[in-house]
Amino acid sequence: MKVTETVFLELFEKFKNTVYAVIFNYVRNAEDAKDLLQEVFLKLLGSDAEYKDEEHVKAWLIRVSVNMSKNYLRSRKRLSDEPLSEEIPAKEQQGQNELLSMVLALPEKYRVPLHLFYYEEYSVKQIANVMELPEATVKIRLKRGREKLGQSLRKEEWF
Repeated sequence: MKVTETVFLELFEKFKNTVYAVIFNYVRNAEDAKDLLQEVFLKLLGSDAEYKDEEHVKAWLIRVSVNMSKNYLRSRKRLSDEPLSEEIPAKEQQGQNELLSMVLALPEKYRVPLHLFYYEEYSVKQIANVMELPEATVKIRLKRGREKLGQSLRKEEWF
């Protein structure tokens, strides 16, 4: 599958929310996530690569999103000693309330695998490939992320 302008527009509409969510899980800032989203899709448009199918494109987009987010955070760290905002964007919707806040409060190494597993419905193997980690590491991060989320939920007396 070659990415033509028509195919690109279809892919953008289909995967923009996924890519945005992955990036936001890293940078935790809506404006920065939007900027990086554009960069990821511009990179796709400029790519001469051939893709097997849409799932291959999706995996490529997530991998590029992870890499660009990490690079962005590294460059921000060098530019500023100020910590990144831990807050959710001001436009909270009802579905993105306390539970989302708790998920976003998790460390990145737990937050991203949880998002890919539960929201993007990736398998452990797919997450391992995208994040370039051993499967055992992904399983441990999912387990520990769920445990930390459970502790937060118990503190809030959800159970």
